[in-house]
Amino acid sequence: MRAEVIVVGAGPTGLMLASELTLAGVPVVVLEKELMRRSQSRAESLQPRTAEVLDLRGLLDPLLDRTLPRGEFGGHFAGLPVELDCRPWRTRHPYPVGIPQARLEAYLEKQLVSQGVPVLRGNEVSAVDQDDEGVRAGKVRGSYLVACDGGHSTVRKLLGVPFPGQEGRLSAVVADITLASRSAAVPDTRRHFSQHIKSAAGYFGILIPIEGDLYRLMFGKLSGMGPGREAPVTAAEVSEALRAVYGSETHLGQVREASRFSDAARQVEQYREGRVFFAGDAAHIHLPIGGQGVNLGIQDAFNLGWKLAATVRGWAPDGLLDTYHTERHPVAARVLRNTRAQGVILNPSQEGNIAAVRDMFIDLLRLPEANRFISGMISGLDVQYPGLGPRMIDLDLTAQGRQTRVSWLTRSGRGLLLSLDGKPRSIGSWADRVDHVTAKTDEKLDTVLVRPDGYIAWSGSDDASLETALVRWFGPRIQPNQSIH
Repeated sequence: MRAEVIVVGAGPTGLMLASELTLAGVPVVVLEKELMRRSQSRAESLQPRTAEVLDLRGLLDPLLDRTLPRGEFGGHFAGLPVELDCRPWRTRHPYPVGIPQARLEAYLEKQLVSQGVPVLRGNEVSAVDQDDEGVRAGKVRGSYLVACDGGHSTVRKLLGVPFPGQEGRLSAVVADITLASRSAAVPDTRRHFSQHIKSAAGYFGILIPIEGDLYRLMFGKLSGMGPGREAPVTAAEVSEALRAVYGSETHLGQVREASRFSDAARQVEQYREGRVFFAGDAAHIHLPIGGQGVNLGIQDAFNLGWKLAATVRGWAPDGLLDTYHTERHPVAARVLRNTRAQGVILNPSQEGNIAAVRDMFIDLLRLPEANRFISGMISGLDVQYPGLGPRMIDLDLTAQGRQTRVSWLTRSGRGLLLSLDGKPRSIGSWADRVDHVTAKTDEKLDTVLVRPDGYIAWSGSDDASLETALVRWFGPRIQPNQSIH
């Protein structure tokens, strides 16, 4: 089989990347070692920036009809009892959106299959070979390969790519369960995350109603590592933790899905190895807190997708693919730092120094500017790459006499030149890579050039600097006798 891009892994990162490449007309194949998709979802909601990214491609609305009942609860930092307020970041999604990771994956896979994209399950990669012309994974040959195959990435191991970082210091369990009986300590409604954290009898527990009779339980021992990641989670183990934290009246019904996690923090040093790229958990792992892992992986895919497509189609400017590493590596490094800090503060032990740090952070988070800083970091709304502007806000617009929004103009996956100063411009031979829209808004803004991943590449009114930005991100002008594919 031949494809321009081989994606290894059918998690949220791999499926989002395949979706972006398909939108750009690039042949892609997805290889996944698991025969069946797991129903368990570590992340039971999406961060605001993830929701924005999906909205930029029209992928969010079809998922909103089955969102989990969250209420308007802000996010959290280290489980502290102060809601993170994302409203100052001017997003249409100021609260985490109740879409479980598993539902997002199922939807993205269904979309790909409906478009004829091969999602080949039961295909574990056993060898990766690359040369100057391309890369081969098993019987599939492509121009590029992207490893989106998780924290224990087979591709990373086959290539001998180091995965430096910090060993895990705790072992915990996340399980989707039902209850046969419950005590008054079991929550019956969803609340802010901080209100679901309990500890007793040497255990900590976080029990959250999902939907129907389904609960999400996270638990671990207050001291000691516990079993290794690969050890099966037993019903007896789950039952013991439930009864310890939520009382003897609480009895386990059924364990639907369960897995272990740790607070290990690791990151590859380079996101590219020849014609192979790393994205999502294959590139970085951390304590899974607050849905940041899905957010990070989706944005990896969103950053890399259009750049790979531009390279395959022949119009990528020099060095465009290298910006994937330079832009995304620091973002993940920052997430690793904040999750390590959260792991210390979240520690439910009563050790005096940790309690003092926790109390100080609670006071800080009550300050609007500190809350804005932390909410932007956790939600991903504050990401800004070197030499670029911030993410483009999803403004209400009027174009050609009709009401529209920025996110409605980005569904093509191309660049967007948005003239908000009323001055129409000609983008000439870039018209096959950049859409140009003249629109009005209530805000006083000049023209902006928006990359396909939603970040502002240029703003102003000077045509010469605009051309420089177009060349920088969308390649040189196409001469009359040239063509791109």
